[in-house]
Amino acid sequence: MKDNKVAEVKNLVKSYGAKGFLTKVLKGVDLEIQKKDFIAVMGPSGSGKTTLLNILSTIDKPTQGVVMVDGRDVSKMPNRELSKLRRDKIGFIFQDYNLLDTMSLQDNIALPLAMSGVSGKECIQKTGELARMFGLEEHLSKYPYQLSGGQKQRGAACRALITEPEIIFADEPTGALDSKSSRELLECLRKVNEHGQAAILMVTHDPFSASYARDVYMLRDGRIICRISRGSDRKEFYDRIIDVQTSMGGDFSWE
Repeated sequence: MKDNKVAEVKNLVKSYGAKGFLTKVLKGVDLEIQKKDFIAVMGPSGSGKTTLLNILSTIDKPTQGVVMVDGRDVSKMPNRELSKLRRDKIGFIFQDYNLLDTMSLQDNIALPLAMSGVSGKECIQKTGELARMFGLEEHLSKYPYQLSGGQKQRGAACRALITEPEIIFADEPTGALDSKSSRELLECLRKVNEHGQAAILMVTHDPFSASYARDVYMLRDGRIICRISRGSDRKEFYDRIIDVQTSMGGDFSWE
């Protein structure tokens, strides 16, 4: 894309419920995601951060507003084109890994390519490259039950990246991990982003995880209330996130 814009929402509104009993979760959100962005979205429980991720990633539809992905208005795309967009341009990392227990880690990672008809040779090559980047080379023949939580999540990240998407959507990717596994995953995602392999939008309740991003957007009551940008010092960035989080009050746990 010429303007380096991967995704964008304008005046995004999302409501649930029937007429007369509507709950407005998002209230006119504007957000742009550029190719080199690593964005963390934080906010108290019920602020709308997961809803925002779901709409941007085309899992959910807005009540009002424009959602652009890869320069196209997704609300006007037929289902077949929307499926192709998700397959080619978007990667997902969920909290619970979503690996298939009956397949080896190598096959789990290669699955999106195999489903697209890519040759076995190319699948093996690309899987090996990502496994090296994520420290999983020695585990490719193992099954999910033989892997630690951190290894499974890094495998899920490799699967999300195997199609070379423009953007990765990560929903609480460290929520089920210990601190060491969280650091390993976040360092890998940071390197992926710094090497220009994908933009990242991560929803998290954890300021430590958020400190690996380039920018943090704080949501409250369905609106973006501030943006915090990282300098050269991640510790100083972490402290600023904590200060804003404390000033907002409320419960920053999962929605």
